[in-house]
Parts: sequence; structure tokens; C-alpha cells
Amino acid sequence: MKPRDIRYVLLEVGISLDDVVNAALELYVPHPGVETREKAEQVFRREMDLALSDPNLCILIYAGVLLEGEGSRGTIPNISKADYDRDLTYLVADEVLGMSIAKYIGGYKGSFEYVRFDKAKPGILGTLGPFMDDVIGGLIGGVSSNMYTRAVLY
Repeated sequence: MKPRDIRYVLLEVGISLDDVVNAALELYVPHPGVETREKAEQVFRREMDLALSDPNLCILIYAGVLLEGEGSRGTIPNISKADYDRDLTYLVADEVLGMSIAKYIGGYKGSFEYVRFDKAKPGILGTLGPFMDDVIGGLIGGVSSNMYTRAVLY
């Protein structure tokens, strides 16, 4: 039996890869190797496909999906549904997950890109729940970092 692909899991919770790409490109800055938006999209998609081929990354993303579901049902231990809904600042597990994803994909550069996207919340990031905005922000940050770093190789 073929394993379930994380792309389909994300689609099941309303997140398409096109949504991810569009959010990433909202903060696009021309750079050697990605001088145009079209080239940036091509390289970003290639880097995202590479990243999403890693089962460890897929497990981290899936953890965010599961936590988002549990939070929306109010079943995360020691966190009330009201606290989850308010995305209280003292709850940092979501940030830790997003930062871990970004750093796993893109190292420290990925971490800095994650912060840029987490603050701006472009595109779909502004509509996602407390865990998934950071998970997808981490994915975008790590992939975006690699796009800028390795774009000249393509």
C-alpha cells in the first residue's frame, strides 16, 4: 500500500500548494537566479517538492495538522478551547514547531525567513489557525531560503 502523501493531507484541511506558493511570492524579492516572479515560482516549487519528499518533514507538518484539529476541538491537554482560539502569546509550541520546520529545511537562513513570513502573514498564512500558520510559515521560510540560496544552480 502506498503511503498517504502530505500534499493530500494539506488539501484535506484546505491548504493547496498553490496557496503556499502564492503566500511565498507575496514577499518575493528579486535575487540572482530568481530575477523574475516566474523564475522564483519555478524554483520555489522545485525546492518545495524536494522538501516534501522528506518523510521527517512530512511528519512535522502532520503534527501541526493533528494539533490544529485537536485545538479546534478543545482537546489539547492543559489548553482550553478559548485559549487555543485566542492564540495566546504565552503558548509558544506553535512557534517552536514552525521554527523547527524552517530550520530543518533551510538552516539558520530558513529561521530568519520564517520570522519574516510569521510577522507579515501573507496570503493563506493570515487565515490559518494557531498551529498551521506557523507550520506553513516554517515550510515557506525554509523553502524560500533554499530558493534564494540555490537559485543560481538552476
